[in-house]
Amino acid sequence: SASPEKKMIFKGLTVNKEDMNKLMLTPLIHYPLPGGSALITFEEAKVAQRIIEMREHTVELSCGELEELDQCRMQVQAVPMDILVPSALEVRLTQSSRSILVSDLPSLDISKEALLDKLELFFSKTKNGGSEVESREFLEDSHQVVLTFTQDGVAEPLIERGHTQVPIGKGKYQVKISPCMSGDISNLQLQPSRCPRTVLLVGIPDVLSEESMRDALEIHFQKASRGGGEVDALAYVPAGRTGVAVFVEDTD
Repeated sequence: SASPEKKMIFKGLTVNKEDMNKLMLTPLIHYPLPGGSALITFEEAKVAQRIIEMREHTVELSCGELEELDQCRMQVQAVPMDILVPSALEVRLTQSSRSILVSDLPSLDISKEALLDKLELFFSKTKNGGSEVESREFLEDSHQVVLTFTQDGVAEPLIERGHTQVPIGKGKYQVKISPCMSGDISNLQLQPSRCPRTVLLVGIPDVLSEESMRDALEIHFQKASRGGGEVDALAYVPAGRTGVAVFVEDTD
């Protein structure tokens, strides 16, 4: 209320908040699994919940590996699979002053090293707006290349140009030049989340081979008479070993 009244004119482009680009965060959670455990994912969440509520399960083992007994049983415990997933993420982005990102690369029948050589040769020439290249890196996941120059002031004019034609083999191909951004996580908040269709089985003794134990567990937990249902996936880690489970977003 103490500020003087002042007229202001906004000349920028205005958009709705809903139309703004958003960062889509896809969970890819790595979870260590101890020996003597198994992860079992059912097709229906209600089956997993029923198995967890029962907790103690007696699994019958009938296998030629156990010659002394025609049949034996083992006790396993079913517990919920709780993991931590990101609920909020803030990333601080910085633009490199000496690097460029080269994309829209052609799909040619040449090796990656040969492609990198062609790009380095082109962008190291001053007549092409470049300079001596200090390093080059091929990004496998995006099929893009990061070129870093030895001098400052080379990357910015190339980025402003946006596109250029690079001779590769017998042809010329237009590639895109973008700023090279690096990000540091400045704030990450996690919240516990329970996997609705997955159950962790613990206390599994080392009495069968890995394949036979997987079969025995799947046979037991897919029976409706034992509280189970259709099994979507099962992973077993024998005693004395460790494993890593990778959890992704459930799109079912």
